[in-house]
Order: sequence, then C-alpha cells, then structure tokens
Amino acid sequence: MALITDAWMPDGRKRPYRMCVRCVMDTTDPDISFDEAGVCSHCRDFETVFRPHWKPTPEGWAEFEAKLAEIKAYGQGKEYDCIIGLSGGVDSSYLATKAVEWGLRPLVVHVDAGWNSELAVKNIEQIVSKLGLDLVTHVVDWEAMKDLQLAFLRSNVANQDIPQDHAFFAALYSYAIKADIRYVINGTNFATESILPQGWGYDAMDARHIVAIHKRFGTRPLRNFPLISLFNYYFYFPKIRKMEIVSPLNFIPYSKKEAIDHLENQYGWRYYGGKHYESRWTRFYQSYYLPQKFGYDKRKAHLASLIVTDQMTREEALAELEKPLVTDNELAEDKAFIAKKLGIGEAELDDFIRQPPRHYKDYPTNESQLKWLLRAYGLVSRAGRLIGIGRLR
Repeated sequence: MALITDAWMPDGRKRPYRMCVRCVMDTTDPDISFDEAGVCSHCRDFETVFRPHWKPTPEGWAEFEAKLAEIKAYGQGKEYDCIIGLSGGVDSSYLATKAVEWGLRPLVVHVDAGWNSELAVKNIEQIVSKLGLDLVTHVVDWEAMKDLQLAFLRSNVANQDIPQDHAFFAALYSYAIKADIRYVINGTNFATESILPQGWGYDAMDARHIVAIHKRFGTRPLRNFPLISLFNYYFYFPKIRKMEIVSPLNFIPYSKKEAIDHLENQYGWRYYGGKHYESRWTRFYQSYYLPQKFGYDKRKAHLASLIVTDQMTREEALAELEKPLVTDNELAEDKAFIAKKLGIGEAELDDFIRQPPRHYKDYPTNESQLKWLLRAYGLVSRAGRLIGIGRLR
C-alpha cells in the first residue's frame, strides 16, 4: 500500500523533513518545533507540562489512596461507588481489574457505536464475568451513527473518530447521572498517550462542531445521537452534579506490555494489534484514512509516548515504524466491511479518501469559548484533562 510522502499542512506550506533525535515525532505534525539539539517540542512539553502530574511513585500512590478512601466513603450504602467505561482495549480492561483489586464497586458501561470487533466483545465478556461486575451496554442508534459518520467523511476533516468518541463519553456520563454516581474512573494515562499532536485532529467533545458538520452534510435529523453540550461538560456536570474524573493509571507504575501480559494470563484477554484497534472503524481510520489522506501516522505519537516514559527505546520504535500499517489483505477486508456497514460502495469510500483535506476550523467550533474557559479556570488544555484527580473538565 503506497502512502503519500508529504503530510498535509493547513496553510499549504512545505517544510523540510525532520525527526526528533529523542523520540520519533517528525514534521508530519504541522506544529512541531525543534531546539538546537534537535529535541522536539513534544519531548520538551512532556518534561515541563506532563511529567509534574505523572506520579507513578510512593508519593503519587499516597495521593491516590486518599482519593480511593474518599470514593469508598461516598459509596457507602450505595450499589456502586464509581462508574467505568469499558471498550475491551488494554487501558480500560486493565483498569477494571485494578479497580476490583483496590476494593472499588464500579458500574461498568460499554458503548456500542456499531464498530466493535469480535475480539473486543469477547474481551469485555471475559473481564466482566471473571470480575463479577455489572455491565450495562448502550447501543447507539445505528442510523444516526451512520449518517453522522458519513457526514464527517464528506467534511474531509482529519479526526474521523469524533462521532464514535463523543458517543462513548456522552453515553457514559449520561449513565453516571442516571445512577447518581459522582466518580468516573477512566484509563486515560500519560504513560501511553501523553504525546498527540493537536494538528492531527480536533476535540471530540465539541458538540457545536459535530452539529455543524451534520447540518451541512447529514441527510436525516440527529435526534437519537448522544450529545454533550459545552455547558453540561464544563459547568453542569462538574459544578452542579459535582462529578469527578479520576485517572488512576497516572498514579501507579503502568507498563503497556505488563498490562497486556496480566490481562492475557489472568483473564484470557487477547490483544487486537494496535492502540484503539478494538474498533473496526478506528483501525481503518488510523491505518488507512489518516496516512493516505493526510500523511499522519498515529503510531508515531503512540510510540513517542512510550519512549518518553521509558517503556521503549527509540531504536525499537523506529523498527516498529518499518512495519506496514496494515497488510493488503487486512486493508481489503476492512474497506469491504466499512463500505458495506455504511451502505456505500468501495469506490465511493475511495473517493472520500481522494477528496482534498479540510481543516477543522473550516467548520464552526466552540474552540474560542473553550480557550476562554480554560484561561478562566487556569487549566492547561491537554494536560488538564489527563491529570487524573480533579473536576470533570
């Protein structure tokens, strides 16, 4: 499979190709910069912005233990003391096992947006049955989901995971409200996802962006799709309902390899081959749509995160990048599956890929309002959402 050699730049500029001497991030990120030693801005940001909040240390564990005690005290007399979203992927599956080990009593929610791999479904069954947890599965209305995904394809923006990601979080928070659960435990972590260029996509929680793209390119009313407004996400949930996101994996030593070994050996869980590849759509989007249309290879960000957290050497990451994103047979299978699921032909799917890329700013967003809110609350946009113990934001 041939990939385009130059990454797409929103302003049409060309840059000499360059790769960081510490990690594997390169000029396919339109916003990357390098210091005199050749170290990229992502590596520098990790040290100054993220590392101070990444606490896989005894001090971090003591901080998290205090939060555990708070959650358990809150849950006394209640059926559940927290809620966890389970996708069947590494992070959420491992977190579910640790939550039980720590004595938490979570309600587990799985959101089926129509793209589950069979392996992801099996992994979820293995985890909840062996842990004895209650599982609620929310099935997103497929006709609404399909129409929105086709609208995003027609929009030609980079982040084609927005409809799926927004549905996951919107449904999860909705169940938390229904069950009157304050604490949302999630698998977000610095160890495996501290590096992700903002230029490669846009915030999945911007409902205005979603509605605007659907209004322009959708073909049916967006009635049955779960949406979270800016007001609810940044004010009602955290300030009125006092909901909190807790990200425990930022407070314990977390190794992706060790997590996979633990899940496979103890729970019969099976790895699916790539970060977020538990979704058939995400596998297609990350392994074909992004590199073919925009020149973005998200493996670089995932591997760079492992490098800066000392889980992988740069040489090992470079060797991984030499491997094909997807085999020809896998690509043919994915394209046939995606096209059939969306009710279009493979030729039409290919045509979406060939259309000129568009920037997310070509469509209405809440970005300016969000920046104002972040300044008002003194939050750091990306780090603030990953810190782990704090108000939902």
